[in-house]
Parts: sequence; structure tokens; C-alpha cells
Amino acid sequence: MHISPKKQNFVNYIQGFISKNGRPPTFVEIMNGLKIKSLGTIHWYVTELEKEGIIKRTRGHQGKRALSILEKNLKITLPLLGIVQAGYPLEAIENKEFIEVPAKYLGDKNFVLKVRGNSMIDEQIREDDFIIVKESNMANNGDLVVAYVNEEATLKRFYKKKNSIELHPANPKFNTIKVKLEDSFRIGGKVLGLIRNY
Repeated sequence: MHISPKKQNFVNYIQGFISKNGRPPTFVEIMNGLKIKSLGTIHWYVTELEKEGIIKRTRGHQGKRALSILEKNLKITLPLLGIVQAGYPLEAIENKEFIEVPAKYLGDKNFVLKVRGNSMIDEQIREDDFIIVKESNMANNGDLVVAYVNEEATLKRFYKKKNSIELHPANPKFNTIKVKLEDSFRIGGKVLGLIRNY
């Protein structure tokens, strides 16, 4: 089931709140979090999403109403922001597209990139695959990241050594990128998952 971007944003907020706080948000918390001016608007969204089988209202702790997301009924979409290819700046997508992803990838900082090239082929990441990325400027050793070296985007495994950073490909035909002190470097996000169209 596809839902409108505004409804999607509403569901994303609830899911993110539950993940962060261990409980569903109140209507007032949703109103404040999404900067919606009216409780009536919140009621409308909840009622519509309940009719569509995406949200369920239940009685929670101490008899208070609680919202839950019925993920099996939900097909969510994330924005396709660009194409990542080793050695080139991130190629932005001009016409904004949305890619359907499993509900477990809900998140307001998540987005999709299309892969060009085969530098990660041994990790089963191929040309024209889509990767789901969580925006982040931090990574742990071994994380698969989208990184920028001198503003050129690359998809690699991140390793921080004592005095350097290395970005490892998963293809013996490609060299490890060793980030030098004079290089500009930043992490754009961590890869959460992969989508392949057959």
C-alpha cells in the first residue's frame, strides 16, 4: 500500500519516536514534533491511517490510548538522493524519486542512493543496486559507509587506524583509499541495507 508523502512523514515520526523512547508519542507530542498547529489535524491523520490499516489505536499503560504501526501493511518509501560511484562527486537526482523499502528502514534521516561501479562486488553490491543509507557523520571500524574524500563520493568499508583513515573496497581490482592529512574527509552516512531489482 502506498501512502502520500505527508502521511509517510507522519508514520515516520511515530516510528522514530517509538524507536527512540520505547513508547508511542501522544497526540500533543506528534503535533509539536511535526509542527502541526491543530489536534484536529492529528486526529484526521490517525483516523485515515487507521482506515488504511497502517496504524492501530489501542489502550496502553494505565488505560491511555497508544498508537502502533502495523508494519506488514505498510510499504514505505525513501527519497532517492543520487548515484554513488567511486572517484566522482555524488551525482544528484534532478527529478525527485522515491524508492519503496521494507518498513524496518523507516527513519527521518534515511535515504537511498543508486550504486554505479563494482568496487564492492565481493560484498554482493552491484551496479544499479540501491543502498539504504542513514545520514551520519560517525562510523565504527568495519562499517560500510558513503564517504567523501576531497568531495568525491565513495562506497567503502571504513577503518580508522592510529594516525590515518582507510576506505577498503570489496574487489581486488580496486585499491584501498588512504586518506591523507591534507585531504578533506567526511562521512555522509552508514549503509543499512540493499535493494536489488531483478
